[in-house]
Amino acid sequence: MTKTASRRPLAVFDIDNTLADTTHRQHFLEGRPRDWAGFFGAAPADPPLARGVALAVESAADCEVMYLTGRPERYRADTADWLSRHGLPEGRVWMRGDQDRRPARVTKLDVLRRIARDREVRVLVDDDELVCDAARAAGFRVLLADWAADAPELKQAQEGEGRT
Repeated sequence: MTKTASRRPLAVFDIDNTLADTTHRQHFLEGRPRDWAGFFGAAPADPPLARGVALAVESAADCEVMYLTGRPERYRADTADWLSRHGLPEGRVWMRGDQDRRPARVTKLDVLRRIARDREVRVLVDDDELVCDAARAAGFRVLLADWAADAPELKQAQEGEGRT
C-alpha cells in the first residue's frame, strides 16, 4: 500500500497573515527591543482573512487540513481557540518550539519534510515568500498567500529573528 492510499492528502496552512490578519498588532514589532509578548498576546483579537479561511474550508473537502505556524508553542491554547472561533477545519497544529530561533524558512521546511515522509502534502499556503521559495525548491506545491497587507516588520522577524 502506498503512503497516500490510506489517508487523504494534506493541505498545510500558515496562520499569521494567511488566515489571521495581524495588522492591528504590527506596532509591537516596530520598536527595539521588539515586544514579542505583546505581539503574540494580541493574536486572539486577529480578524480572520476571508480569502484564506475560505481556501482552508474549501481544501477540507479533498484534503486533511493541517496548520504550520511560526508562533511559539506557549501560544497553543490561544491559537487553537482562534481557529475554532473562526470556523477553520479541525487539524493538527505544528508550532515553533519556545526556544527555536531558526528562520521560518528552515523550521517550516523541516516540518514539511517530516510530514511528507508518510503523507502526501498537496499544497502549502503561506505568506512568507522565503518559506514558499524554500518549499518550492524542495519539491512542494506552494500557494503564496498574497491577500494580507504587507508587513515588513513581521517578514524581517520571520527571517532574521526566528520568532514567527
